Amino acid sequence: MFGGGGGGGLNPRKMKQMMEQMGIDIEDIEAEEVVIRTPDEDLVFDDAEVQLMDAQGQQTYQIVGEPESRDPGAGGAGSAAIESGDGSADADDEGGIPDDDVALVSQRTGASEADAREALEATDGDLAAAVERLE
Repeated sequence: MFGGGGGGGLNPRKMKQMMEQMGIDIEDIEAEEVVIRTPDEDLVFDDAEVQLMDAQGQQTYQIVGEPESRDPGAGGAGSAAIESGDGSADADDEGGIPDDDVALVSQRTGASEADAREALEATDGDLAAAVERLE
């Protein structure tokens, strides 16, 4: 993508430097477990490598590892919600929007928590769209 011809591309240090110049930050996340729920199955990554890439407020997660397929909702936590590694599994009673998401949007935009919750509800919980709506 960034590298020219032969030689195997850029070294990691130069790649990181270029990304920082473009306003892209990458952070490794120490995730114990990542769960992706689909209508048909839960894909459970134990001991996965997870990176968070923040590019101008848009956050992208990269997961590297081999998932185990489980029946929907049959995670190892019994009937409790399985956390996604960032602690935002539990939604509050108002509209099903997790409090952590409300706090994140509020912090990112400087909006009140009530305005952040309203933006999240209007965008069906889409963090990036809620931030964009408030900026």
